[in-house]
Amino acid sequence: MDTDEQLPERDRSPGPDEGRERRSRSLRSVCSALLDRWYDSGPWRRAGMLLAACALVLALLSAYVVQPFLIPSGSMENTLRVGDRVLVNKLAYRFGNEPRRGDVIVFDGTGSFVHGGGSGGAMAGLLRKTAAAVGLAEPAETDYVKRVVGVGGDRVTCCDERGRIKVNGVALDEDYLRPGDSPSNVPFDIAVPEGRLFVMGDHRSDSRDSRDHLGEPGGGTVPVDRVIGRADWIGWPSDRWTGLGGTPAFDRVPGSAGQIAGGGRG
Repeated sequence: MDTDEQLPERDRSPGPDEGRERRSRSLRSVCSALLDRWYDSGPWRRAGMLLAACALVLALLSAYVVQPFLIPSGSMENTLRVGDRVLVNKLAYRFGNEPRRGDVIVFDGTGSFVHGGGSGGAMAGLLRKTAAAVGLAEPAETDYVKRVVGVGGDRVTCCDERGRIKVNGVALDEDYLRPGDSPSNVPFDIAVPEGRLFVMGDHRSDSRDSRDHLGEPGGGTVPVDRVIGRADWIGWPSDRWTGLGGTPAFDRVPGSAGQIAGGGRG
């Protein structure tokens, strides 16, 4: 009988600690190599790489999180003035939330306020869109900023005996209107379709809004899925830094019968 036992060959794979150590060394080597290339690339190339990285970060933030928006007209005075840069919260309506009455929103008016294609060449449009995305140029001609006055299921009418707009039968005391402006010089009575918004500017006598498209399909209302985001802050100029919070103007407005039945917003 052979008394010399044959010992089984050991597993030569590295243990957990040794494997982690090897991966750590490998990662350090990669980072070291990248840093060496960075320092050896020369000051101009480093500056170019840094600018490209900053541009990429800004583009991603603008596309998915917060986008600066340059106010091009006086239609929202005195809440927003020409030249203000507002910061548009693109996450405000991404997780099941929907625009509420009183929100100041930025939206794409294609199909509701604007019919037909845009003007200008493709390259010019791309450059303008890029500049507008960081607040350095006016927004696209199809982008608007307005205040939500009615949501899906609401009935919005103008006006009561005191000239006030009514939502679901309740007259609004709109403290955000430009001083001296009347709530509307255009009478209307509209039931806002589900999934759409009735919007108006705060400077009513200088705002082209839902009232200008009452006779068109949709009655001048804007589809919710065309909303780019909610304007939450004025970021520039510095003496105008402020948040654009809610307004008490709609606090007494009840939900429509459909909203109440569906547990919708008030």
